[in-house]
Amino acid sequence: MNNFNEKVSFIWQVEDLLRGSLPTEPKYKDVILPMTVLRRLDCVLEPTKEKVLAKYQSIKSSKVKNLEPVLNRVASQSFHNISKFTFDKLKGEPANITKNLSHYIKSFSKRAREIIDHFEFEKHIAKLDEGRIVSRSATF
Repeated sequence: MNNFNEKVSFIWQVEDLLRGSLPTEPKYKDVILPMTVLRRLDCVLEPTKEKVLAKYQSIKSSKVKNLEPVLNRVASQSFHNISKFTFDKLKGEPANITKNLSHYIKSFSKRAREIIDHFEFEKHIAKLDEGRIVSRSATF
């Protein structure tokens, strides 16, 4: 999904799945915006994902106290994610999407999590899960 139009189409596919399932139309923005941010972060980290995971495995039990700068350097960004999940892998386990998405979010480095936490997205995920909307939307 290197093409900008493909990315826009992907985001609107998610929006189409969610629209109408949420209590009121203005509420879907509470899901779409953070999903768009998460997707963007996922795309940015994709080229270095495996290197970051390998480095994390090699240093997580070491004497290094602050792993974030090391992993950020490997990611070539000011943030990283140590979850085995990517958006594609999340979609591959629709029955566990709520648990896996929560884990994925918590696996971001502090700086990225601060942005995501600002949206209170996990609260919205819980509400969606109550209505089983997240599980249905994971099939996109």
